[in-house]
Amino acid sequence: MKASSLLGTLLFVWFAPLVVGLFGCGGTVASNPPTTKADAAALPAGGSGGTGGATLGTGGSATSTGGVTSGSGGGTGTGGSAPTAGGTTSGSGGATRAGGSATSSGGITSGGVTGTGGGTTSSGGAPPGSGGSTTATSGSTTDMGGNTSRSGGSMATGGRSGSGGMVASGGTIESGGSVGSGGNAGKGGFDGGSAGSGGSSGSAGSSRDGSADASSGGASGTIDAGSGGPEQCTSRAAIDSSKWKLVWSDEFDKDGAPDASNWGYEKGFVRNSELQWYQPDNATVSGGLLTIAAQKQQVLNPNYKAGSTDWKQNRQYAQYTSTSMTTSGKKSFLYGRFELCGQIDTRQGSWPAFWILGNGLSWPASGEVDIMEYYANGVRSNICKPSGGNCDWSGSVSQSLSSLGGTTWSNKFHLWAMEWDSQKINLYLDDKLVYGYTITSTNPYTGNPFYMLVNLAIGANGGDPSGTTFPITYLVDYVRVYQKP
Repeated sequence: MKASSLLGTLLFVWFAPLVVGLFGCGGTVASNPPTTKADAAALPAGGSGGTGGATLGTGGSATSTGGVTSGSGGGTGTGGSAPTAGGTTSGSGGATRAGGSATSSGGITSGGVTGTGGGTTSSGGAPPGSGGSTTATSGSTTDMGGNTSRSGGSMATGGRSGSGGMVASGGTIESGGSVGSGGNAGKGGFDGGSAGSGGSSGSAGSSRDGSADASSGGASGTIDAGSGGPEQCTSRAAIDSSKWKLVWSDEFDKDGAPDASNWGYEKGFVRNSELQWYQPDNATVSGGLLTIAAQKQQVLNPNYKAGSTDWKQNRQYAQYTSTSMTTSGKKSFLYGRFELCGQIDTRQGSWPAFWILGNGLSWPASGEVDIMEYYANGVRSNICKPSGGNCDWSGSVSQSLSSLGGTTWSNKFHLWAMEWDSQKINLYLDDKLVYGYTITSTNPYTGNPFYMLVNLAIGANGGDPSGTTFPITYLVDYVRVYQKP
């Protein structure tokens, strides 16, 4: 019995400290560690006992640089039931080890909910990786980030879809405005997108019009290539924005057929006993240029009548095809500055033109202004003064191709322009006044809108094309109309 008593006493002495260590000296053991930002924020700063308190270690309930909950400490201490620097019950890790449910850099970033990586990823918020919807430098209400932060905004670098996404670096408040650098789209004008570097539009704006209406970042901008190619009339004078406002243009920046909202087409044999059959197919847009390419191509004339004296009907076939584009029924303008930047083919048989006709009247009562036409080695500027059933062309100007520079001249792009108001019409070539005309009350140039035509005829005034290698081409960079602001 003495041996039994002695053994019992020894066992009591041996196990008693262990029991005390387990249930005493540490306060209440947290059976469930905080697993959300709300849970972690509700934890007290000290706890009910022990060196580190029941729940917090080194960090406390909110970090020094803006996390929602913990600092570098965790839910509980390093050892025992509630020591200073460890897990919820024991060991050196615990439920909220390095970082807690929100780390020192804000958001849901490194650390996450459990362990070093946690339930939320180590570097990138809810969807992991750079470019997630919540990133490493933008916590929900922290100093270095936050929904309305100083450096990054509601989404940090990358936005929803990586660098340059829907909201790029710059965010919603500080640097960069409502859409920062990158924005919804880059610079560029019509293909450039709704937002660019800085404000609501990119550095190029909505057109390549050359006007001074807005500088980099405004609604419209200075000359820029847009998406379709470089500006061709680079030596042109700048537009005075106090005098002219761009009201319409076709920059020919979308590859394919010309814009059907701007242009219709003349078809078949149309005028002047010309040789070509007009059809839409010869006009294409590519690389920022409209090309009208006249072809040596036989086409059946559906209006053919054997023995007819009508030139439109007495030819069974057309031997050439080309295109005549017109804004009739789509765009017409009363007064303004009309421009075309283009390159013309000056070989035998070619007859390109850029001209206007009055709405609602038959020719010649409609009036006609040939801002540009070329044939028989002459670059011409003409204004029709209706006279009975024809036009009086007196005063029209023709400049010989050789005086302008010959084929060297014709291999370059040039700017043709008309400035028209109720009192005068001035025609320009490369910013030089070629022909000035004073409007009289008997002419049709007051009060009636005019539409535009861009066409390439073959033969007739253009001469015999049979010795010319086809295609004959007419290239156009843009057509623009400005009016008084």
